[in-house]
Amino acid sequence: MDGVLADFEGGFLKKFRARYPDKPYIALEDRRGFWVSEQYGRLGPELSEKAISIWESKNFFIELDPLPGAVEAVKQMANLADTDVFICTSPIKKYRYCPYEKYAWVEKHFGPEFLEQIVLTRDKTVVSADLLIDDRPDITGAEQNPTWEHVLFTACHNKHLQLKPPSRRLHSWADDWKAILDSKRLPPGQAT
Repeated sequence: MDGVLADFEGGFLKKFRARYPDKPYIALEDRRGFWVSEQYGRLGPELSEKAISIWESKNFFIELDPLPGAVEAVKQMANLADTDVFICTSPIKKYRYCPYEKYAWVEKHFGPEFLEQIVLTRDKTVVSADLLIDDRPDITGAEQNPTWEHVLFTACHNKHLQLKPPSRRLHSWADDWKAILDSKRLPPGQAT
């Protein structure tokens, strides 16, 4: 959800600069690596904790803006025949606000019917699916070989990564996400 549907990076940077206007920050074009706190920690040891304090704060997740085209694409996807769409998202470990706000965010942007489509898990490898569109380049967990194909969603922190075939990337929601879905469908007349 974060970094694929919701603008985690933009929301983080806006709130970090508002709360800590005199502290150095990392412009989105300079972000590298999935973990924001690690890159901020390299700027200064106290900045890692300050970064973490942003997404641990009340209203961080609920106030994230949707990424351009995300809501429309997911709604279109959900209306396709023979397509089940779930929002698979990991809560942060300090869970006081995060799980509630993620559910509230989905309800706000997709409607209450989509609340049944949320999968909240710290380990996405145990989820059964055909595709997982995610901005994290290295998804690991209990299952060495998840059932899904990982499609890397381009974000500021991963745009510089070169993918090795057969890995695929979805550059944005303006990209041809439908072709990726169609590539996982069986030809007519073939059943599993």
